[in-house]
Amino acid sequence: MADSLPEQVTLAGNKNVQVLQADRAASFNDIRQNSSWRPYEATHTASLETSLWLKVEIENKSREPVDIHLYSNYDYTTVYHQNGRQKETLINGYYVPLSERANPSDPTFTKLRLSPLQSSLVYVKLDIENLKPRDTPVLFSELGYWEAYVSHYDDQTYAIGFIYFYIISLITISIFALVFWLRVREKLYFYYLGYLLFQLVYGFLTLRNTMAPIGNFFEYNPSLAFDLFEPIQFLFIGFYVLFILQLLKIESYDKLLAKILFYLGLLCFLYAITNFAVSYFLLNGKYAVRIFYIVRYIILPANFILIFWIIYKVKHPLLIYFIIGQTFFFIGALLSTYVAYTGMNFIPGHFFNFKESPNIIFQIGLLAEVYCFSLALGKNTFLLQQDKEKANKELIDQLKENQHLQKTMNRKLDEIVQKKTQELIRLYSEIEREKTQKTKDDFLKKIKETEMMALRSQMNPHFIFNSMNAIKNLIMTSRNEDAIIYLDDFASLLREILQNSNRKKITVEEELEILELYLSLEQSRMGKNFNYVIEVDSKEALSQFEIPPLLLQPIVENAIWHGLHPSLKAEKRLTITFDTSKDLKIIIEDNGIGRKASEKSKRLHNSMGTTIVQDRLTLYNHLNDLAIYLQITDLEEDNRALGTRITLTYKY
Repeated sequence: MADSLPEQVTLAGNKNVQVLQADRAASFNDIRQNSSWRPYEATHTASLETSLWLKVEIENKSREPVDIHLYSNYDYTTVYHQNGRQKETLINGYYVPLSERANPSDPTFTKLRLSPLQSSLVYVKLDIENLKPRDTPVLFSELGYWEAYVSHYDDQTYAIGFIYFYIISLITISIFALVFWLRVREKLYFYYLGYLLFQLVYGFLTLRNTMAPIGNFFEYNPSLAFDLFEPIQFLFIGFYVLFILQLLKIESYDKLLAKILFYLGLLCFLYAITNFAVSYFLLNGKYAVRIFYIVRYIILPANFILIFWIIYKVKHPLLIYFIIGQTFFFIGALLSTYVAYTGMNFIPGHFFNFKESPNIIFQIGLLAEVYCFSLALGKNTFLLQQDKEKANKELIDQLKENQHLQKTMNRKLDEIVQKKTQELIRLYSEIEREKTQKTKDDFLKKIKETEMMALRSQMNPHFIFNSMNAIKNLIMTSRNEDAIIYLDDFASLLREILQNSNRKKITVEEELEILELYLSLEQSRMGKNFNYVIEVDSKEALSQFEIPPLLLQPIVENAIWHGLHPSLKAEKRLTITFDTSKDLKIIIEDNGIGRKASEKSKRLHNSMGTTIVQDRLTLYNHLNDLAIYLQITDLEEDNRALGTRITLTYKY
């Protein structure tokens, strides 16, 4: 009877309450239709695979709404009941996210409101995620609820106060560790910072299980908090192992021990990640308690062995801090494990019967250890300063000794210098002779290059003279338009020649462009009876070969002016072939009067083109690793001149 409910009514053993054990996947409709209900006793409890369903009818005979409160410390408590004309489903419990709870302020109390003159059949589904002892559900009146709520909060006051003290202490020390690490960037402070930060997360995870008003942000994802609880502890233990490895400089005392500790730290990280992944994605909290004890049965004896090994091998000045801190840690770890294993924290009136007592006992040991290591870091800074002063003193002594050694060595060096002076004078004389000979050789090479430039400068006036003579001839024969075209092309050609005048080498492809421009000038001067053909396999292949600039033009000019121009043949033909099948071979062939007839003819000025080309090739071959050979062949048939062939062969 809701309107006459006493302060509290225990549902277990109440004749009006029935119970049903069913699979967790069973739906509410399946439960309502089930006929296997029986009286509810305290021995009935939920398991990891099954849910515990309670059924009770509650009636409000008064004319006012009545609020009653269901207390249940199960991980999931789901209540189905009729509130007026509406059917309500209320979810509460430690594993329910804060945003989904029926009572955000307390996961154990679920408020049920009954309308006036209403009778409601209430179904309660109880589920667990871990196998810790559970209280049987209780119904409280409004007054009884507030008394119980205040009593629960009072029971947790000291526990909440210590956890806040633990968190604030770690935050304060973490700030100092962070500042040290940012200044010195040493692994020691980085590992200590990781050790503190994951302890801090562990503190917030513990705070989640209390009624603390501030900092309970893990309440928004309690399932994640449960899966993180074990991994977080091994993460800070892993950082702790690496921190001790650096603090005590264990590698300098025992390399095997240092290697074992290093891999132990990595093993802690690996176990933390694996435990979280398996718990979160596969087991969903199953076997958590069993894994908890199995791991500690393994890790605690191994830690004892390593601690005694460290004490036996390491003689570091900070070892005493490690021993004291480790003692606090093990006392807290062993006592908290024992309390959790024996269930002392659930025995009413027991000394350890307070909220989160195993975790708080462990945190007391951790915090004492943190204080010890904070003192150790301060002592370490003092030792480093002492080592620095000692090193400075040793450095000063070493400098004094070095000065004495330097004086002694200077005397010995003077003797050695005197002995070596004569040998150096002799070597210097030889070097001077070699240097003089090298200077002479360089000078001769420079002379050759100067001669090369002089020959090149002779070529340009020779070509310009012939070109100006051609323009004059066009003007005198009243071919003014041809003269203008010729003059424009001549200007373009002259610009190309001037651009290449200071270069020692150009590619054959560039030389061909100048040659084509020159031949177009000569064709416009001589008329349609002069034809030329240029045969090239590949212009890209010509870019691989280099020759002196303006090498081919004088040869072609000589063939035109002294071979083709005096010829009386109806067709004056010039063929230029670039053969790149093997090495480069350039063949210039004309059907002119030939060399013999040309030598007999009289000129106002002697042709210097062929002579200059031969001289340039001689100098070029002297100054370079490759050579260009010139061959002149007279083409004859029955003692009759058919022309001249000039062959340039490019050889490495």
